[in-house]
Amino acid sequence: MKSYAVIGAGRFGLSVAKTLYKLGAEVLVIDRNEEIIQNISDEVTHAVVVRTLDEQTLRSLGILNFDVVVVGIGDELEASVLVSLLLKEMGVKHVVSKATGELHAKLLHKIGVDKVVLPERDMGIRIANQLVNTHVLDNINLSPEFSIAEITPPDKWIGKSLVELSLRAKYGINVIAIKNEQGVRSNPHPEYMVRKNDILAVSGDSETIISLVQEKL
Repeated sequence: MKSYAVIGAGRFGLSVAKTLYKLGAEVLVIDRNEEIIQNISDEVTHAVVVRTLDEQTLRSLGILNFDVVVVGIGDELEASVLVSLLLKEMGVKHVVSKATGELHAKLLHKIGVDKVVLPERDMGIRIANQLVNTHVLDNINLSPEFSIAEITPPDKWIGKSLVELSLRAKYGINVIAIKNEQGVRSNPHPEYMVRKNDILAVSGDSETIISLVQEKL
């Protein structure tokens, strides 16, 4: 299971952090607002109050151990760019940063951010994808190629076990959680039989996920 750090617990950061945690991921949230951190502490793996985002502080939090770091402080352009640049210079594996506009996005691209998110634009893209792909209930694009999606199982999956479907071996797709009326199972057992009313949280190549749920593969 991948691990994620979210810097900045505004509306965007909180939404990303809570969704990732519900999908079974390890999530660290960092913000300077103590009240926000207290409120979210039960909804993520770790939540930490940090007043100054410098290299020493970030290293002490083990930021280099996380697979993806999300910078959600887009409303403060200078802070957003400086923190994103610092993370890239430190060698963070994958940096995703929120931008408030096209100019902000260009600056983040120029300093080497791996994925720039423009929430309003990207929300429109997500809604369009969900309208076209009725099996996709929700998705988070963590890079141009990689996403986490909540899907309903195509008809040909129903009644088959995860090991029979062999999604990881055949397509590089991981089923990271299954949600139904009984609750949420993270890291489901390979012998689990997929049912019609299941909602599957899957991760992998974005185009492959879409092709699978459209039964093109």
